[in-house]
Amino acid sequence: MKRKKIFGWLGTIFFSMVGILYIAPIIIVLINSFKQKNHISLEPFKLPTKETWFGLGNYLSAINDYGFFEAVGWTVFITISSVLVILVCTSMCAWYITRVKGKFSSFMYTLCAFSMVVPFQMVMFTLALVSDRLQLNTPLGIIIIYLGFGAGLAVFMFCGFVKSIPLEIEEAAMIDGCGALRTFFIIVLPIMKPTYISVGILETMWIWNDFLLPYLVLDTRKYKTISIVVQYMKGSYGRIDMGAIMAALIMAVIPVIIFYLACQKHIIKGVAAGAVKG
Repeated sequence: MKRKKIFGWLGTIFFSMVGILYIAPIIIVLINSFKQKNHISLEPFKLPTKETWFGLGNYLSAINDYGFFEAVGWTVFITISSVLVILVCTSMCAWYITRVKGKFSSFMYTLCAFSMVVPFQMVMFTLALVSDRLQLNTPLGIIIIYLGFGAGLAVFMFCGFVKSIPLEIEEAAMIDGCGALRTFFIIVLPIMKPTYISVGILETMWIWNDFLLPYLVLDTRKYKTISIVVQYMKGSYGRIDMGAIMAALIMAVIPVIIFYLACQKHIIKGVAAGAVKG
């Protein structure tokens, strides 16, 4: 019993230290977001004083000088639209792959699984060229691209969950006169709710924080996401508005942290549900 208590205390101390290491960068950014930008590089770990305190000046600078709220609007639109399209299309694809046995469905599943292991760097230059020629360099066009890159993981997780759904439920619905689409949306989709939530959370966090794909695809003269605006705060000749960057990072991180903390339990449920029959 004593050994268990000792190991328990050691485990608590260890994981507390790990937690502090993860939280420390966010706290440092938060502290520096209230400082004058000249003092951020000189005293990054010190609390603001009367001499260094800048209040909400950095936040107002990020909003007024760099169009942060406009970037938030485009980021919210792209994130919500892309996640909805990914959820609907990949869940229907996974249901088809699982229920319709054949060479075509097996090929589609292999293709989705293969897409997860292909590094983005291998296709990013070709993607930028093709998206520009096909005029996909808009918020609507990038939704299609996100569907392609997000389909692999989503289909993999949905397929694992669909295999655990009893086929008799779907057969009973078809006997009652439901077609394929009605069976999916009325019977299958509500049952898939745990995986929907977990996939939605993972895709939301990826798209919200993504920088490289919007930077390569979008016409940045018209459309900027939050990550692109933060990059643009680094001006020419090495000038960096550190205060505005710190404020923008805090405003960008807070929504996704709140979203994750509110939904984190659903990730474990969804992954566990999809692993019933792998």
